[in-house]
Order: sequence, then structure tokens, then C-alpha cells
Amino acid sequence: MASPTVAAVAAEAGVAKATAARTLGNYGAVSPEARARVLEAAARLRYRPNSLARSMTTGVTHTIGVVVADIGNPFFAGVLRGIADACDATDYTVIVMSADESIAKESSAIGVLMDKQVDGIVLASAAWRPDQTAHIQEAMSREIPIVLVDRIVPGLELDAVVIDNRQSARDAVRRFVAVGHRRIAFVWGPSAPERPLERERLLSVTDTWLWSSAERLRGYFDALDEAGIVFDPLLVSNCRLNEAATVDSVRAMLALPDPPTAVLTTETTATVGVLRATRDSRFAYPGDISVIGFDDSSWASVMEPPLTMIAQPMRELGRVAAELAFARIGGDRGDAAVETLPATFNSRASVTAPRPQVSLSDDDGR
Repeated sequence: MASPTVAAVAAEAGVAKATAARTLGNYGAVSPEARARVLEAAARLRYRPNSLARSMTTGVTHTIGVVVADIGNPFFAGVLRGIADACDATDYTVIVMSADESIAKESSAIGVLMDKQVDGIVLASAAWRPDQTAHIQEAMSREIPIVLVDRIVPGLELDAVVIDNRQSARDAVRRFVAVGHRRIAFVWGPSAPERPLERERLLSVTDTWLWSSAERLRGYFDALDEAGIVFDPLLVSNCRLNEAATVDSVRAMLALPDPPTAVLTTETTATVGVLRATRDSRFAYPGDISVIGFDDSSWASVMEPPLTMIAQPMRELGRVAAELAFARIGGDRGDAAVETLPATFNSRASVTAPRPQVSLSDDDGR
């Protein structure tokens, strides 16, 4: 059954079409009696306003577009929940798209959102250099407000909502050092065709890496420097960023003559890969290797033993990003700014003092 039109509502109410349009569009002058008759007729006919037609008239769609790297990632699920919470408190609706950390998919998603005439965009971008941002700059040229979440894109002056990734990683490694660890691994490091063997080379590789991940590696280095620990390139993974490759990379670390006694993971899939590798290598945490991971979730707290994790304020990141977008849409913001929210360190049972380890290269019966 076709949706009733404004003309049908006007006929039902016994008023002119213009009167019904003013009432239903909430503009112009309409007598209280005529307004009541139109609203009653609209209710009887179950009239719903045509938002597309209205947006063509007003240029406002009351929609926010969201592009995240992976909609299945629990971190981004939490961010989306925060965006939805903010939109629920307004008259905005959300269109969500997943880009799978692909610039091509991200560009396509931004194109779709521009075609949908969204009023603003919240974006977790895969871009890490200016020549990858043509799609973002196209949206900016159309004066569509864009707010970055979780990541900063170098070269773009945009509002962003992030945590202090560098400080969070530094604090995690400091906790390892405080209980005696000196062989501390970092997973994920940047994926590279060849392992960077020098620190300067590794840091230069981070220039082709996501901002948040690069900041975490810098925090790792900061804590090593503070403790006087010499960087070992074999303790920074350079595998493809998936679980299977992580397992292989960490198993190789654990097979070293002097394996790591602690590992910092940068996100959920990296953490799962580390846990699988330790099990496959017949190592136990925290007895053989201590673990701290980014992005706390409910499953981490029910592991045996429970995992010590860095909890990003996922919902708050999403909520603040959406509210910044609303402010931009309303013209209530000045220069672009970065909002840095605090992360929380949830200390559980996966960090203990190191004990002497025997590598898999020795025949100790394990």
C-alpha cells in the first residue's frame, strides 16, 4: 500500500494542500483549528514524512555517515554504540559502512555517503599520508564536516577524538619493567617485506603506518629507553596483520635462544594471535610470558588467568566524535582540534615477574 501523500492528508482534513504542507513541515502560519485537523488526519492515514523530499528542499538530511575499519572489531562496535547513543539524543540517524582498512573501499564508502547527502561524517581512516586522502578532501570541498576517530591523518586539519596511545604504551611497558622484565616484545609492529633491523629504519617504516599504531610503537621505545634496555628487532613483529601470521611470528620469537618474557599487543586480533602462539609453543602466561593488550573486552576478564588490558573509552570516543560532528554541522566550532580522552589500565593476572625460561631449541621435555 502506497504511503499517503500530503494531498491525501489535505483531502482527509478538508483543508488546502498548502495548509497541510505547512502543518506537516512545521513552517509558516496555520490556524490552531486547521493544524489540529491536519494532524488528526495524518494520524488516521498513518502519514509519514518523506525525508528525501524534505532534504531536497532544505538541503538537510539529519543523517551522520560513519566509516570504520572493521565493523566486526569489538573496538569499533563500541565506538558505533557511542555514536548511536549521541544520535538517539537528537533527531539524527546513522549510516554505517565498513572499509576493511582499504583506501579503495574507504573512498567508495565516502562517495556513497556524499551521494546520500549526509550532513557529516565520522571516519576511522586507513590513510596514513596526504596522497591517500583525495576522497576525504573531496568531501571537505563540499563542506561536509568530517571528524576523525581513533586515528589522525597527517596533513589534514580535521577534528579528531583519540586516546594518548604513546603514553598508554609507555605505561604498559613500564609495568613490565617494574616487575623485572627486559625481554619485551611488541605485537603488532609494522608489516614490511623485510624486517627493519635498525631502530631508525623501523621508525621510518612507521611513517607508512596507521597513526595510532605508530604512536604505540614510539611509546614502547620510550619505555625501553627509560629502562636502559637495548632494542632487539627480533622482538618487534613485522608480519601481516592477521591472526595466522601473528601466530607464526610470535612462535618464532618464543623459539629464540633468549625468548621474550613479556609482550605488549596493540589490538584484539594481535592479542588472540599471541595467546594461540604461546599455547602452540607450550608456553603458559603469565608463568612463561606476561601479556598486556590494548582494547579491553569482556572475554579478557574471564580468561584463566584474566588478562591485563588497556581499555579505550570506546563508547565515549564515539559519543564525543558524533557531538563534534553535530557542532560542526551547526557552525559552532572554530579551528580544528584534537580531543584526547583518557584510557584505563585494567590490572589483572597476566603480568608477573619473569622466571628463567628454556627455549624450544633445547630438549627439556616440554
